[in-house]
Amino acid sequence: MANVKELKARIEGVKETRKITNAMYLVASTKLRHAREELDKTRPYFDAMRQEVLRVFRTGQSVKSRYFYLPESGLHKHGVCGILVITADKGLAGAYNLNAIRKVEELLKEKPDARLFVVGEYGRRHFRMRHQPFETDFRYTAQDPTFNRARQICTELLDLYDKKELNELVVVYTEMKSSLSTETLLQRLLPMQREKFENENNPDEGKFEFLPSFDAVLAAVMRSYISGFIYSALVDSFCSEQNSRVTAMDAAGRNAEELLSELSLQLNRERQSAITQEITEISAGAMAQRRNNSRREASD
Repeated sequence: MANVKELKARIEGVKETRKITNAMYLVASTKLRHAREELDKTRPYFDAMRQEVLRVFRTGQSVKSRYFYLPESGLHKHGVCGILVITADKGLAGAYNLNAIRKVEELLKEKPDARLFVVGEYGRRHFRMRHQPFETDFRYTAQDPTFNRARQICTELLDLYDKKELNELVVVYTEMKSSLSTETLLQRLLPMQREKFENENNPDEGKFEFLPSFDAVLAAVMRSYISGFIYSALVDSFCSEQNSRVTAMDAAGRNAEELLSELSLQLNRERQSAITQEITEISAGAMAQRRNNSRREASD
């Protein structure tokens, strides 16, 4: 059993850890509030871009595009799949990182030749330690996502797709359903199922003329749409990361309080035991002294 000195050291260590978790809780709470504001601004833009894609298809229904496939033609199962996975730059966020990594590992079992594009240092470190190949030149931080960063990611991935180095592109990210619920999603970005856009129940807004050409307009709209989707995924993941960190740090704080209570009770017991032992030793010494004095007096 630990002695009083060891218990005091453990209590001080737990108190210092509690200070760190409390500070991380406050920082994550502030970041979460700002990230939610950005998320509320992002979703209307993404919905507007979806409507623009829908407008294009109302006018050019007969035009074929590599960005889409028809249900009757089916999705080609052959070719290289590009996997964009969004993780955090650090841990201490509950199961946030592991859930995204597990989703990727399940997909890699189906598509072992896939090319992996990782956002976030935690994910890169994980795959490096497990000797899983990934694009080492693709280095983006998960902190404070911006639309400019989403455009850069979109440009790199779309260039590979247009060069036919990638035949499919999927993104693994974490969506924040509510403050109490997050979900790790796997979404296919390219090629999209054209029927999903054509079957949207929206009023017909008439025909449009596209200049310089339908293909050029579609390519520009798709680039903006995918950039918006990636930006939304980055912000959603950042929100989920901060929400998971707030939850984890709050749980760590409560656990620290419980541990401090247990250690304080154990320390008080050790102190009481030590005091009782000292009193017992003093009493035994006094009794022994009295017996010695009595014997001395009897011998005299």
